[in-house]
Amino acid sequence: MKILQILDNLLLKIEEMILSWAIIIITLMVVGNVLNRAITGSSWSFASEVGEFAIYLATFMGIGYVARSGRHISMSAFFDLSPQKVKKVMIIIVNFFTSVMLFIYSYYAFIYLKYLYGTGRVTSALEIPVYILIAPVPLGLFLGALQFLRNTWVNFKEKEVYLGTEQKDYALEKQEEE
Repeated sequence: MKILQILDNLLLKIEEMILSWAIIIITLMVVGNVLNRAITGSSWSFASEVGEFAIYLATFMGIGYVARSGRHISMSAFFDLSPQKVKKVMIIIVNFFTSVMLFIYSYYAFIYLKYLYGTGRVTSALEIPVYILIAPVPLGLFLGALQFLRNTWVNFKEKEVYLGTEQKDYALEKQEEE
């Protein structure tokens, strides 16, 4: 189990690095392109492609990261008002269902990636194979599915309600502080 913890920590650091650099690249492409257009009157031809790739990275590689930290977008009004036992059942069902759906989506995204690889399409400005731009999609969906499955396991194993493997239920934390 120690090796799994080491691998998990390594994956966390890689995800944080990828997300950080993706956001920086998006910022540089947007701001740089606007400044270049204001100064020279023309846009960078590659800015759209680089920005698109960075958005794919940030969006899909971020799934596992937010699932781990319990900071994903959720509609939690009913969940927040529910008693502890209901929350426990709900979080297990939601995490498991989300994991299954993400595994299915990652499978289809991988099939699409293989299709793009077979077409040999390249981007117009940088002439990068399109499948490279799409590669973060199945990988991010798969890593997200693993994290939600892990969240399901943590909620089976532990007494408390965990929104993510590193995040207990907010309402319980507030009660413990008071």
